[in-house]
This record gives sequence, structure tokens and C-alpha cells, in this order.
Amino acid sequence: MSDTERQKSLDQLLEQLAAIEHDRWAHWQRYVHDQGQLQPDGSVILPANLVERWERQIRTPYDDLADSEKDSDREQVRKYFPILEHWLQQNREEKAADE
Repeated sequence: MSDTERQKSLDQLLEQLAAIEHDRWAHWQRYVHDQGQLQPDGSVILPANLVERWERQIRTPYDDLADSEKDSDREQVRKYFPILEHWLQQNREEKAADE
């Protein structure tokens, strides 16, 4: 595989992963907004208990999270696996064809 082909492959992978990341972010933002109360000016007021929980999670390293909180992160990461597996397989096949 040439350097140009390798870069094109990486660029395609980046775009596919960025699309998943956008979907993940949009899903989270919709959830957050749905938990709050929409104000006439367009702002959203969030319940204090949720803000407190999310602030605690922000400050907590992954290794120190509860298993249920880790499961939520794992669920999101699993969405990346099919694209990564496809990309790795495609690159293995191209490498084998070059040999």
C-alpha cells in the first residue's frame, strides 16, 4: 500500500469514526436536554441531582467509576468496533496482496 493509499484509508476511517462520535454526542445531548426544563429564552434548567451526579462522574477517573457507569461507556465504545474491525481486515487483505 502506498503512502497516499494509506493516508486515504486513514482519512476514511477518521470520517467514519467522527460520524459515530457525532451520533454519540447528539444522543447524549438529546438525553440531557430531555432531562431539563426548557425556558422561554431557549435555555434549559437541569435538575440539581443530575448535575451533581454528572459533575461527580466528570471528576472521577474511569477506573474509579461504578461498574454500571463503566458499562455505559463500554456500550458507547462498542459502536466503534464494527468499523475498526472492517478497517483492520481491509488493511490485512491489502497487505497480503502486496506481499
